[in-house]
Amino acid sequence: MGIREDKMSAAEAASLARELAGLVDTLGLEIVSQEIVNLRERHNKYGLGSGKAEELAEKAAAMEADCIVFDRDISPSQQRNWEKLTGISAIDREELIIQIFASRARTREAELQISLAEHIHALPRLQHKYIDLARQRGGRYGTRGAGETLFETDRRQLEGRIHRLKQELEDVKRQRQVQRRQRERQAVPVCALVGYTNAGKSSILNALTGADVFAEDKLFATLDSTARRLRLPAGTLVLLIDTVGFIRRLPHSLVKAFRSTLEEASRADLLLNILDVSDQDLEKQYETTLSVLRDLGAADIPMIPVLNKIDKLDPATGSSTGQSQDALSKIYPGSVPVSALTKKGLDELCERIEQNLKNNTKIA
Repeated sequence: MGIREDKMSAAEAASLARELAGLVDTLGLEIVSQEIVNLRERHNKYGLGSGKAEELAEKAAAMEADCIVFDRDISPSQQRNWEKLTGISAIDREELIIQIFASRARTREAELQISLAEHIHALPRLQHKYIDLARQRGGRYGTRGAGETLFETDRRQLEGRIHRLKQELEDVKRQRQVQRRQRERQAVPVCALVGYTNAGKSSILNALTGADVFAEDKLFATLDSTARRLRLPAGTLVLLIDTVGFIRRLPHSLVKAFRSTLEEASRADLLLNILDVSDQDLEKQYETTLSVLRDLGAADIPMIPVLNKIDKLDPATGSSTGQSQDALSKIYPGSVPVSALTKKGLDELCERIEQNLKNNTKIA
């Protein structure tokens, strides 16, 4: 369910609704209905008016829905109120993305990062698991006070797990720093592939290097930063690093958890900003990527926009927004049109990478 507030345009609300549908599909859920609610003022109980909430609850019951997904953050109390009203699960955008990340973790580092985000998200919601907070666990051997509630015990255990996960991730961060120092000593230029989720970063990496990094036409197919070597036309060796995809309203807990992974972009010599020219939300995705790069302190790193998926452009109308390849090249100056599928344009991209690095004295 999308929420359109007064300052949000209809186009922006529709764009976010499409993205929410993509996220739900990525998690493997079937969408029985989707609705955008115009919100004029906030309400504490449900986040919107009680009348509209009851109407949506009736609609969900009639369609035998198992879950309501909100394209905004809902508070723990609002989540509880919705679940009490509807009798089914209610999750927000943050929990949806966290669940997607959890289903796609393939390395120990990704599992640690996602587990931390899950625990941070669960902590303020813990109290709402308990209807009767008067249940007591008696003290024993001095480990608990005689009046400690079950909620307090579980909260303390959850906080302990969060602390341990942060420590483990600090160890991972130190390992990354060691790897970076080793790369710096080897003086191999680093190019980071950045961009919106599902723009085709992993497919570009595979096409350029012959690697077999997992790639799928789904949001957040790749969560781990993967490094592969690439020999450029003049013989120069560079290191390509694939990074986790960006998205609007990326949950703060995930930004914090994946900080060490995202920092790969801020330490690169060159950024390849992969853009999906077949997506009708291309412009908004480009703006989001630039915003995230600014937040990471990577705004001043040289960047080449890479217009991917040109094989999907309609020869007559161009992109899904009706723009031709030539028009897109003018909108994104200095860009290189490519297709990871057909490998068209990859030779030109390699030449541009090499020239850019030479201009920035990264190649002797």
